[in-house]
Amino acid sequence: MVEEMKSEMAEVAPLKRGDIVKGRVTKVDDRQALVDVGYKFDGVIPISELSSLHVEKASDVLKEGDEVEVKVLRVNDEEDKLILSKRAADAERAWKELKEKHEAGETIEAKVAEVVKGGLVVDVGVRGFIPASHVERHYVEDFSGYVGRTLPLKVLEIDPEQNKLILSHKLVLEEELARKKEETLNNLQVGEILEGTVQRLTDFGAFVDIGGVDGLVHVSELAWHRVEHPSDVLSEGDRVKVKVLKVDRENERISLSIKETQPGPWDQVADHIHPGDVITGTVKRLVSFGAFVEVYPGVEGLVHISQISRRHIATPSEVLEEGQEVRVKVLDLKPEQKRISLSIKEAEQEEVQSEPVERTNTGLNLTLGDVIGDQLRRLK
Repeated sequence: MVEEMKSEMAEVAPLKRGDIVKGRVTKVDDRQALVDVGYKFDGVIPISELSSLHVEKASDVLKEGDEVEVKVLRVNDEEDKLILSKRAADAERAWKELKEKHEAGETIEAKVAEVVKGGLVVDVGVRGFIPASHVERHYVEDFSGYVGRTLPLKVLEIDPEQNKLILSHKLVLEEELARKKEETLNNLQVGEILEGTVQRLTDFGAFVDIGGVDGLVHVSELAWHRVEHPSDVLSEGDRVKVKVLKVDRENERISLSIKETQPGPWDQVADHIHPGDVITGTVKRLVSFGAFVEVYPGVEGLVHISQISRRHIATPSEVLEEGQEVRVKVLDLKPEQKRISLSIKEAEQEEVQSEPVERTNTGLNLTLGDVIGDQLRRLK
């Protein structure tokens, strides 16, 4: 009998403090777990040695039959005591892997375990902390929705001796954004139409995100009509179509246009104005050979100096000024050439001819000469 016991003891590998061994969970209760590691008796993992995070019950971490790697904390053959630690074994392995990933610049993934003052806590074999400023690229007011979420993370600071591990989700997002930005810049082609999101408005235009990179829509490219301020036609967050006008990859500058994605005024003017129409317009510019009059939003026609007045004038400014409203007759319309010929004097003549002749109770009171003379005096 004594010989058999000696033989059995010889077959059992000796254990010493600090050994890392594998075993199978044989029993679990609220405060501890028993593990068979092939020794003379089962080892015990106290609840405090199950995880780097707080554990309410041992069964939250292990169940019977689980295979587990543990570190030997204490061996006492006389008292049949073998104290083990899953937490220490996990930490030893985790610190090694984390240092390797940090040096290689690799990303790790971890599930958020809890929200604490100043940030989030995750379990990656050791306790990891994500500062609030490194959770997202933007400010987050309430972190409660992050519990249970798995986040890709980068190691910011690692110190096994101090049990210190600082992680960042923000850094991962910024690296992804940089990759996406470079890809977008490399693939952009002048003339292509894209969809984007208005990020911010300034006095001189709107910045639109077109896939990780912002392009500028100058205020002059927002619409075919004059826009005083971008906020008059856009709001932050709006989804818009834009046309790429220019790409400066070296300086990461992109010029965009919203109006170029929409039908231009010259594409629409023929539906609203026809040769022979008499319409109201606004004098926009005076030049030596005539006046440019806006007759439709974004569309200007030319009133040649010879068509401004029935009397001879040396310059258009003798009878017209910028901003003045005038009645003009459409002489010719060529939208494909962006040309409209207008006449003020013919518009006046048509209106004179269409004016009714005044009558009194006794019949016709004016002669034709009276009417013509009166209108001639009006033109002088």
